[in-house]
Amino acid sequence: MLRRHFLQTAAAALGLGAMAKSAGAAEGTFEITRSKAEWKAMLTSLEYRVMREEGTERAFSSPLNDENRDGMFLCKGCDLPLYASEHKYDSRTGWPSFWQGQSNAIGTKPDRSLFVVRTECHCRRCGSHLGHIFDDGPQPTGKRHCINGVSLTFRAA
Repeated sequence: MLRRHFLQTAAAALGLGAMAKSAGAAEGTFEITRSKAEWKAMLTSLEYRVMREEGTERAFSSPLNDENRDGMFLCKGCDLPLYASEHKYDSRTGWPSFWQGQSNAIGTKPDRSLFVVRTECHCRRCGSHLGHIFDDGPQPTGKRHCINGVSLTFRAA
């Protein structure tokens, strides 16, 4: 587990997450679609790189990593509720982490961009890249949804 965290953190720190990306946001048919120009107009350059090009924000850079109020974390691309605050925990990885997403909110696909096959997760409604899901999280799921904070907004309860 420590080796995996080290490789993920080192890759993100070196910018390899952005360099070793796949084709971009999840492919497929989504309820909400926008042109490249529309996405670029509504997102900052970092948000666009992460959400549409499957980049990675720098660890410990998101204020949402320290967000502990009751509420809901929404997709920045389409406002779909993705993660409830009650499912958030401190994974000590530097990214907001959750042990479970909202029902029918998260899509996944294999990500072969680094040295291992990982599970990429994205918003099922607009295809925006969120982060990755790992099998080293807490019970009851044993999953760790390691999410880029720039892909989310937070709405307090």
